[in-house]
Order: sequence, then structure tokens, then C-alpha cells
Amino acid sequence: MTYSNNSYRPPVNKFNLRKELQKYLKYWYWFVLGIGAAMVGGIFYLRYTTPIYSASASIIINQETSNNGGSEMPDLGLTGLKTNNLEKEIAILKSRRLMHEVVKALGINITYFVEGQVRDVELYRENPFSLKILKIKKKDEVEDWGGSYKISLNEKDRLKITNLKTLEVINSTPGSPVNLGFANVVFVPKTGIETFSDITMNFAEVEEVASKYRGDLKLIQEKENSNVIQLVLEDPVMEKAKDILDQVIFEFNKDAIEDKNLIAGNTANFINDRLDIINGELEFVESGKEEFKESNRLTDIQTESQLFVETASEYNQKRQEIGTQIELANAMLDYLSTSSNSELLPANLGIQENAINQKIAEYNDLILERNRIMKSSTELNPMVIRINNNIDQIKANIFQSLQRLSKNLQISQNEVSRQMRSIGSKILAVPSQEREYRGIERQQSIKEALYLYLLQKREENSLALAVTAPKAKIVDSAYSSGYIVSPKSKSVLLGTVVLGFFIPFSIIYIKNLVDNKIRKRGDLEELTREISIVGELPRVKDKKELIITEHDRSMLAEAFRFLITNLQFLLLKSRSVHKGGKVLITSTIKGEGKTFTALNLSITLANTEKKVLLVGADLRNPKLHQYLERSEKNIGLSDYLANDDLSLEGLIGKSKFHNNLSILPSGSIPPNPSELLRQPKLESMFKKLEENYDYIIIDSAPSMLVTDTFLINKYADLILYVIKAGHTDKDLIAYPVEAKRSGSMPKINFILNNVQQVDLGFGNKYGYGYGVQKKPVFNWKTFFSLYIL
Repeated sequence: MTYSNNSYRPPVNKFNLRKELQKYLKYWYWFVLGIGAAMVGGIFYLRYTTPIYSASASIIINQETSNNGGSEMPDLGLTGLKTNNLEKEIAILKSRRLMHEVVKALGINITYFVEGQVRDVELYRENPFSLKILKIKKKDEVEDWGGSYKISLNEKDRLKITNLKTLEVINSTPGSPVNLGFANVVFVPKTGIETFSDITMNFAEVEEVASKYRGDLKLIQEKENSNVIQLVLEDPVMEKAKDILDQVIFEFNKDAIEDKNLIAGNTANFINDRLDIINGELEFVESGKEEFKESNRLTDIQTESQLFVETASEYNQKRQEIGTQIELANAMLDYLSTSSNSELLPANLGIQENAINQKIAEYNDLILERNRIMKSSTELNPMVIRINNNIDQIKANIFQSLQRLSKNLQISQNEVSRQMRSIGSKILAVPSQEREYRGIERQQSIKEALYLYLLQKREENSLALAVTAPKAKIVDSAYSSGYIVSPKSKSVLLGTVVLGFFIPFSIIYIKNLVDNKIRKRGDLEELTREISIVGELPRVKDKKELIITEHDRSMLAEAFRFLITNLQFLLLKSRSVHKGGKVLITSTIKGEGKTFTALNLSITLANTEKKVLLVGADLRNPKLHQYLERSEKNIGLSDYLANDDLSLEGLIGKSKFHNNLSILPSGSIPPNPSELLRQPKLESMFKKLEENYDYIIIDSAPSMLVTDTFLINKYADLILYVIKAGHTDKDLIAYPVEAKRSGSMPKINFILNNVQQVDLGFGNKYGYGYGVQKKPVFNWKTFFSLYIL
């Protein structure tokens, strides 16, 4: 027969929730064990895991606004800068430099632990001694930097220090310097403490600890476009987390104040230098005025033409303002020529050109940013190089802008002077002494105005240095609710339950998913319902129980009794004569239990006082002859078909299992089994056997491997097709189904062999082993499978 898998389509069954649950519930003990083990693991995890606490603080980033104060000259910008960029401030709060200062200030790169009953506990603020570092080397200067040390102090005032890595022991006394290799330190017990033991001290590099806490620090903006920032930090020591947050805020404000003071200090130096210069110039003008009066003997100069003077006063005021601007521009040019690229420029000296003031502010911002980066970097840093290039470019732009401004102011001053000369031609009558005196007074007023202006700004700058408001206003200092944020006991225990359930579930699911074997009756029924299942044979663990006996009341014997009841009904349907019923037993491949089924079925039929003949029709790999009692030469069916001189009665022998059971062995292994089975002599043999036996059981070869079975099955009244649970692939079921459809095996029925007790069908659930004479042993697994499911 030609077998084609494409012609067979297994039936599609609807989803059955109860059946799906049964696949898992029969392994209920694995779920209980998994959940129990996972919960025990979760309890141990909660017990031995260090709890983590959370601390938080809230701040408001103050905004700085410009304040001109109503002055005729623009403000120096000592207390007013542009509005803060919140992203920039957050970047500063999370900067490595800031956290480095926090770790150094708190000294948390050195930690102390005491051994507890469950886990080591960190001592923060509670260690029994204080550590003073006299000298410490850099990490690249020594080979073994840092490490862990165990410290103890006995009653004899002896200090014992053990290096936990090298196990080197150092004995000392409290207050004496101790050389740890990378540092010289002094241990001083706290007041009232005379002895302590086994305090573990760990040294870590400041940068390493700062990097850890920098990553742990969380900055949360309360609302969009809000200046309120919440700082959150989690740590095993609640007090340490609070101290770190408070120190971060302190260092942030300290850094901002230092930046402001740096600008104000540079501005103060500039103002003082200018005051010295202008003071000298003012003294020179005033002494010149005094000499002029003395030489011309002038006490009170009367104006000869009040009208011209009033008209000229407006030009005088304008020229005074222009002169002030020229002086400021020239002073800035002088300062730019002599200052280096690392010095800040005075901000908003009074130059009325807004573009220049903006460039000066931008230049100062770049200087401050470059200085911050240089604290933890070098000139080779690409960011430093980029900022230096920007500084050079902006400085050149400021210099060019001041030069242009100076030229423009000079042109304006020349124009005002021309207008003054025009008016002067109209007052020719004014004495030359008065004109010269007016010139001296004009110079005096310019110097006095500039001098007074700089004095005012110096006082404002002094106030800015004395009163510096913090950039970050504290809304809530660092606090903690005291609740453990990790590990959360409820989440861990719930997770362990889920994990304990999921692991056996996934294992069973994957096992069922990749399992392609027939395991129970339901698996066979899902694949096909065209072929009836006439019996289920339980798995036999003890080889001594493979063959049933005459009065056997085992589960296997009951299964065969149940089987022959179905066979008798099927034989009645297929035959009108009750005598000589021929039952052919085959399977798909070898090893599925054909001979086992044929022999036990024959014994069971013989126990009903029926004459039974068991025929070994597997001529290629015979197994039946080993059950014969006689010791004659192994001759049988193949010899009878090949030799006409042999008598059939002489080949049939009595079995050792029952007096009503006879066996016709397969005989010698022939070279041409198929040709022998095609002989007409085989048909006449079965007709002769029908007259002498009530049942003829034929043990044939596997039907998928050879054609022998298809040559014999036409003589059979019934075909029992053996499927071995846990051995037969589901794909092979397509073969007998196609054989029945094609008509090559029309009388085929299934027998499911080697079924586990929990997978047996109706018989197991409703007392399949009734009457078994063995002492019952209570089994929870069986109890749950039978009664709960």
C-alpha cells in the first residue's frame, strides 16, 4: 500500500478547558512543591537582602532679574544676570564635580560595618571610633590602594587592625599613627567606649563613590515650566541618604555664590583701578583751575551773554555724555589689551551699546564654564578647546566693537564741537579768560561725574559681596518616611508565588508542546474517531507480571477481560459463525507490544474454556517461539508453507500457560516471506484451523515496515492495531487511518498499550483494578488524579 500523509487530516477538536486543566492538575504536587520552594526562597531573600530606604528633598531655583535702579548710566550687572536656565541648573546638580565635593565633605568613601545575625549592618554616625587621615596617597602612586580592614580594641587598650585581603595584622594603640600602606591614619575611640570588636572598615576611591551616588540621585521637576525640583536618593542607610541630599543642596548654593563673588571681585578690582586713575586726573584739573584763577586774579566771572551760554549748555551736556562714553570705551580697550583670556571682563560699565554689553556677558559665561570644566579636566579636553576658540572669537569681536564705538563717538564729539564753535563765533565779546575757564570747568565736571559714578558702583559691589542670596531655596529639607522601598515583601512574595507556579507550568507546557507521542486514550481520539479503541492495557513495571495467569486478578488481567468482551461483540458483527474467529494483531513499527498483546489475549480467551491457537505470522523477526515448552527444532508456519510434506498438527504445540492454548510458531526465517504468504496453501490452512479452534490469534509483522500483514489480513475476521503509549508518534496514526479508508484494512481496531495508571480511561476512574489481591497503598498523586480530577 502506498501511504501519503497529504491525504490524512486529523480532526479539529474544539477547545476543552477541562481537558487542558487536567494536563496540569494531574501534576498538582509539582505546583505545590514549586510554589513552596519559591516562597521559601523569597522569604530567605527578604531576610538576607539589605533593605533600601528612600529620602527626598525639595528646592526652588531662584530666578535672577536685571535691576537698573533708574540710573542714567546702565547698571554694572553685579546683582542681576539673565534668568536661570533650569536644565543648566539640573546639570550642575547632577555633575560629577558637585557629587565629588559632597563625598569629600561627608567622608562617605569610608564605610564601617558590623557583623549581624543575618547580614552585615553599616554603622553610620554610630561607629565606636573616629578616623583621622594624616596623609593619603593617590591611587596611581601605590599598587594596593584602599581595601577592607577589620578593627578591634581589647580591654588592654590594644588596637588590632587586620587587612582582610593580605591577612596582615597591625597592632597599635589608640591615638597613634598607623601606616596602612596607602595612607597614614589615626584611630581615636569615642568618649566612653573602652572596647569594641570586629568593625569592618572599607576604603573606596572618592571618584568611584561619587559616580555611584551620582547615578542613584534622581531629580524630578514637580510640574512643567516649574522651578521646583525634588531630589530623591535611595540607600540602605536612611540617615546617610538624607545627609547626602542636604549636602548636595549646600554645595550647589556654595558653587553659585562662588561664581557670583568671582564676578563681583573682578569688577571691584577694575573699579578701584579706574578710581585711582580718575582721582589723579581730577586733582590735575582742579589744580589747573586753581592756578588759572590765581594767575588771572579771578574770583567771580560774570557772563557777558547769558543767552549764548544757555544755548551752549545743551551742547556741553551732550559733549559731556559723549566724553564719558569715550572714556569708558578707551578704558575697556586698555583693559582688553592687558587682560588674559582667563580673566573676567567688567559687566555693564555704562557703555550704552547693548550689543557690546551682551557680548561681554556671553564672554564671562564662557570663562566661568571653562573654569568649571578645568577643575576636573585639562586643556586637551575637546570641550575646553571649543570654549577657548569661542572666547578668542568673542574677545576679538568685543575689541572691534569698542574700536568702532570709539570712532563713532569721536565723530559725534567732533560734530558737537563744531556746533560749539559755531556758537562761540557769536560770543566774540566773551573774554578769552572765560572761555579758558569754561574749558577747565568742563573737564572737571566730566571727571567728577565719572568719579562719583564709580564710587556708587563700588558701594553696590560691596553690598553684592556682603549679601549673596542662595540660588536654591529649600522648600523641604531631606526627610524619609522610614518605609522600605526595596525589597518590597508583598511584591517579592507575590512574585515567588507567580514564579513557583510558572516554572512547573512552563515545563509541563513545553513538555506537552514538544511531545509527539501518544500518551492516553484522549490523544488517540483527538487524532481520529474513524477507528474504534477496543481496549487499554496498563503499563506493567514488573517483568514478572507481563504474562497473566489463570486466576490472575491484576489490573492487566482485568484489562484483557474487558478487551475480549469487546472482541466478542465485534466478532459477532463480523461473522455469523461463532467458531474459529480469526483475530490479526499488528502495529505500525516494531516494539509496540504485538506479541505481548497476542499472547495475553490468547491466555485470557483460553481461561474462558475456549480452544485458542496462537499463530506466529511474523516470519522476519519471530518472538513467539521463545514461549514454547518443547525443545524440538524451531519449525513452524514458514516451514509448513514451504514444505508440503510437513503435517500442520505436528507443528502445533501446547503452551506452558494454559491447556486450552496451543501455539503455531513462525518457524525458520525464510528468504522470501512475502512469496510464502501469497500461497493458496495459507487460506486452506486457516480453514482447517477454524474447524479445530474457537479462536485463532495471529501475531503478524509491523504493517508499515513490510507487506506481510496486508497479505494475511484478508483472512482475518478482526484486526487489532496495537499503539504503544509513550512510544508511538502521533504522525504514525495517519497510516492505519489511511489503510482503513483505502480498504486495505477495513476491520481495524485500536488497542492502546503501556498506558500509565493516571492516564487510563473509564476503567481507572471507576475502579478498573477491582478485585486486585494486593495490599492497597494510599497514594496522594493517584487519589488526586482519580477523585479530584
